[in-house]
Amino acid sequence: MSSYVYAAVRTPFGKYAGGLSAVRPDDLAAATIRALLARTPGLDPARIGDVVWGNANGAGEENRNVGRMAALLAGLPVSVPGTTVNRLCGSSLDAVMIGSRTIETGDADLVLTGGVESMSRAPWVLPKPAKGFPAGDTAAVSTTLGWRLVNPAMPQEWTVSLGEANEQLQAKHGISRERQDAFAARSHRLAHQAWEDGFYDDLVAPVEGADLTRDEGIRPDSSAEKLAGLKPAFRKDGTITPGNASPLSDGASAVLLGSAAAAELTGTEPLARVAGRAAYALEPQAFGYAPVEAANRALARAGIGWDQVGAVELNEAFAVQSLACVDAWGIDPEIVNTRGGAIALGHPLGASGGRVVGTLAKVLRERGQRWGVAAICIGVGQGLAVVLENEEAS
Repeated sequence: MSSYVYAAVRTPFGKYAGGLSAVRPDDLAAATIRALLARTPGLDPARIGDVVWGNANGAGEENRNVGRMAALLAGLPVSVPGTTVNRLCGSSLDAVMIGSRTIETGDADLVLTGGVESMSRAPWVLPKPAKGFPAGDTAAVSTTLGWRLVNPAMPQEWTVSLGEANEQLQAKHGISRERQDAFAARSHRLAHQAWEDGFYDDLVAPVEGADLTRDEGIRPDSSAEKLAGLKPAFRKDGTITPGNASPLSDGASAVLLGSAAAAELTGTEPLARVAGRAAYALEPQAFGYAPVEAANRALARAGIGWDQVGAVELNEAFAVQSLACVDAWGIDPEIVNTRGGAIALGHPLGASGGRVVGTLAKVLRERGQRWGVAAICIGVGQGLAVVLENEEAS
């Protein structure tokens, strides 16, 4: 049995402390579910077999199983179950993978997947003291991004910052600052053009109560020359800057998956078939390179090679790691992120996987391409990839 993408939608992605920062993450998730249901008016929500939702934080308002909470807030019948998965940046792509397996095993005909993150509203946390009535001060720890409350048994080389990890990747692969800045400028240019062309009009739904209709981080006037003036963020003599890395972001995404029989339940035809998927892991500090083998394995499971791939959606956590992956795959860079990437659009951790899947499905249709790859790197050394087939082009 095969699984298919039937619909996809996301919120605009907001900047840190920006246009979506006043909205709770569970409300962002619920708004996305309602928007997806509005795009499939023939669907009886009671026929959804499960909700699988991604979230990387889980320490704030999205706690206590945000997948179930969002389903209830969105008005789904209480009989529709829900779960939350956490594979950090890959959480909603993991949700798609889990949902597709559920369908392929025959456990459900429809699974609603997605993810959410409000990095703006991620709380500070206080560890409990080992003994009562401590006399000293206690520091609050930010849960916005990166390692926190690190176990001292972890080797120090594993727990470097995400930026330092990618500076190490840059040194290993020799990817210049100039290439990174050019890649980042391209992301902004293509994202802006995609909005101007109307590409995102049916993929993005505004959030009630928030005055945001487009992705907030896009800078249409960005250029490699302007980005070259920014100072390195992680090493004094480094190459990574705020301009060639993805920003802290808020947002949610949703992807409706179903069996072939689900066409009758939704009243729509599928957009793409899930043809292959894979996870891969490396040393934690090498996380930016993990999508390389994840995608290679997903393609092998789909029974195709890179020479047959017409479109790639690779989450741009950092320009350097994106370029390292593209170089390793040996593909034409022009098929990658043709409608902009996370450097411009934003990277709300738990939502980005759903975004790349939804975008890929539409790009394959738009370009008349048969095969595409959605891939994402994940902190602590992991990568995920999914292969989609546009059967209309077969």
